[in-house]
Amino acid sequence: MAYWLMKSEPKVYSIDDLKRDGRTIWDGVRNYQARNFLRQMQPGERAFFYHSHADPPGIFGLMEISQINLADPSQFDPHSPYYDPKSPENNPRWWTVAVSYLQTCAPPLTLADLRRYYQPADFLLLRPGNRLSVMPVSREIALDIAAKTGLKL
Repeated sequence: MAYWLMKSEPKVYSIDDLKRDGRTIWDGVRNYQARNFLRQMQPGERAFFYHSHADPPGIFGLMEISQINLADPSQFDPHSPYYDPKSPENNPRWWTVAVSYLQTCAPPLTLADLRRYYQPADFLLLRPGNRLSVMPVSREIALDIAAKTGLKL
């Protein structure tokens, strides 16, 4: 099983929103490397829900990949901020997954905590210049995060 970290700004979509909704598609990813990570996901895998641009930023919960290989509908919606007029419906450029809520961690594991516990060489999130919204997490780090937060992988 692979483990992932997926970022969202809490003002856009938060762990509380996912808890309320139960399930959602992870739309709006417009980076090719992040898109390729989405394409690698399999049903049943776990993803840490990371609040970016929060005070403090950090891991706030856990979700499950519930459906894969979905064409991101926002790329076809001219009213969406994620609209891509160069993406044809018969050959979509942007793909995504559906995720389901599993658990919230309280307190969150903050970015400062993550920097204290892990090295950039081992955790993509911590590498200078990394702005990916979707990224893999090693099994070792995922298990350690789960132990530190009480999240049940």
